[in-house]
Amino acid sequence: MNHLLCFGLGFSARILAARLAAKGWKISATSRSAAGAAAIAARGYEGLVFDGTVPLPDDAFDGVTHAVVSAPPGADGDPVLRQHARDFAHRAAQFRWVSYLSTTGVYGDHGGGLVTEDTPLTPNTERGYKRLQAETQWLDLWREHGLPVHIFRLAGIYGPGRNQLLSLLEGTAKRVIKPGQVFSRIHVDDIATILEASIAKPNPGRAYNVCDDEAAPPQDVVAFGAKLLGLPIPPDTPFDDADLSPMARSFYADSKRVSNARLKQELGVALAYPSYREGLSAIAEALRR
Repeated sequence: MNHLLCFGLGFSARILAARLAAKGWKISATSRSAAGAAAIAARGYEGLVFDGTVPLPDDAFDGVTHAVVSAPPGADGDPVLRQHARDFAHRAAQFRWVSYLSTTGVYGDHGGGLVTEDTPLTPNTERGYKRLQAETQWLDLWREHGLPVHIFRLAGIYGPGRNQLLSLLEGTAKRVIKPGQVFSRIHVDDIATILEASIAKPNPGRAYNVCDDEAAPPQDVVAFGAKLLGLPIPPDTPFDDADLSPMARSFYADSKRVSNARLKQELGVALAYPSYREGLSAIAEALRR
């Protein structure tokens, strides 16, 4: 039996897990708390507590054939590697596919220019640098032990429950203007499609950019969402005057257009939502229903 172990069952991993469970896979997933593990068990999966400070029991890896690691690195680096690098190394032969969900932040700022998977990795934020460190360590397990690691560099994720339409409805959306700023995005359903395609066609050691076809200025996305909902378009706010959280402000440190050519060519993926327009339109239609 195929058995997927998810370190973190968040926004992205949850959809992949549900699709594979429907195909008869066994699913195990971790949460930082006992309550979270119980919620995972309520889905019919095996719920495990893992907060990065204590390793999982040895038998948590028994029979596992595939793994998704979406837990972010902390002050001490990647929590999964810190506790379980040795387990992955010793059990490398039992795995058919391991994925590390990284970020396009590892490329740093390119002034709106195009980046591919072959672009040098020059992160300019602490978050991007920690992701690059984790990528390197996961790939070391592939090079040194044959663990079938795949790297997925995710652009800005949106989907049902996490999107600009909700911000507009809540009255918190802002049109923050930073000249020349563009972001790449990806709908959460397309992430699951891409991961499934990689499972079907593994290529250990490979990295893939996970984004849609159109990088766009963030203010354009807000304006489009407002028109979909029939709401007033929020006024422009210059970036220097915007009251942003440190996390939100960090996103504006990078401006680049991310190429998804490799995932289309190698994995044969056809995106359901090739731009934010299709994605937000589908979400708006669901909200109306």
